[in-house]
Amino acid sequence: MVISKERAVELVESFLATERLTWSWEGPAPELAVYHVEEHAVGWLAFWNTAEYARTGGVRGNLMGGGHCLVDRHDGSIHYIPDAWWSEEGWEEHYLLQTKGIRPPDPLASAVRALVHSVGVVAAMTHLRKQAPRLSPQEAKAYVTSVRDGAEPPEELASLTREEPKWPPLPVERLAGPLR
Repeated sequence: MVISKERAVELVESFLATERLTWSWEGPAPELAVYHVEEHAVGWLAFWNTAEYARTGGVRGNLMGGGHCLVDRHDGSIHYIPDAWWSEEGWEEHYLLQTKGIRPPDPLASAVRALVHSVGVVAAMTHLRKQAPRLSPQEAKAYVTSVRDGAEPPEELASLTREEPKWPPLPVERLAGPLR
């Protein structure tokens, strides 16, 4: 199943219609609506606010930025992606890792593989150590050996080739779903 943009909006608005009744409001609970949707590889990032704001875009009725959530393109589940992640590069990889256990590919493996086969193991290790200085010589050798032998590098070594996050990633919260 692949979730369309229209279906993603329906899912979010249905979720909001139920949830808004459980939230504390000063006065009657406003109607909520999706006002903007962005397509991403993992799904649809839906931005929501009051229905009035969605219609007019004016200051009146604005919930001070409203909110956003991701509708997974494959299972229709709805997730809250913390602000720090939807605006930062890497939030999709974080989402896949946290919700599906899918690790991002190692950014250096293909270059190391090409170097091993074109100019040899020593050149590949030299390149790897320059690009990933956190790898010790022994770790670099193990990495290059696994790539030379046709495997992907072990995650404990591949993780040392990625930039360290500026701060610990905030959790992705499942709000609803998946669809059945």
